[in-house]
Amino acid sequence: MAKNDSNQSNQDENNQSLNSDQSGSDKKNRPTPSRKEAESKNRKSAFAPANTKEEKAAARLEERERRQKLREAYMRGDESVLPARDKGPVRKFIRDYVDSRRMPGEYIFYLLFISIFLSAFSKARALQAIVVIIMYLAVIALIGHALILKRVIRKAVEEKFPGEPTKGLGMYAFLRSTQMRRLRAPAPQVTPSKGLFQFRK
Repeated sequence: MAKNDSNQSNQDENNQSLNSDQSGSDKKNRPTPSRKEAESKNRKSAFAPANTKEEKAAARLEERERRQKLREAYMRGDESVLPARDKGPVRKFIRDYVDSRRMPGEYIFYLLFISIFLSAFSKARALQAIVVIIMYLAVIALIGHALILKRVIRKAVEEKFPGEPTKGLGMYAFLRSTQMRRLRAPAPQVTPSKGLFQFRK
């Protein structure tokens, strides 16, 4: 009986040794992780969700700073962060062309706003009739401004960038010309040096 127990114990030890050798062999036979895989694993650990309040607060602060830097770069006209509609030397040229002039569109919207305000708070029919006429005239002036600006912009682009497609550039210039200067994005990089209706160079 003791002999059988001894044989069983020896067999168990042999099995454990065999399993250990096989486990070690499996680890050796396993392919060594590449540098790319290791860097990817480390990157995942770095971007793992924050657990503590301090980590979450730091992550929020970092994200806010990142967005602020992107916003500042966008307002400067940095090509690396501009959306497709604002990218390229042609769009930059149009922005500078519009920003260097006092455009009628800037003031027409002020006029429309004042007219709407007066018509809303005044019960005098004569004043309301005048306001309606002013609004119609302002709309007509705005349409005329858009048509003239479109032609001028197309000609200026054809001279500055021969062979460049001009589709959509007139509308791009018009929409920017109707915005208040301080609300334009990207922000104006030039100061207005041309007259109110001076479209040509």
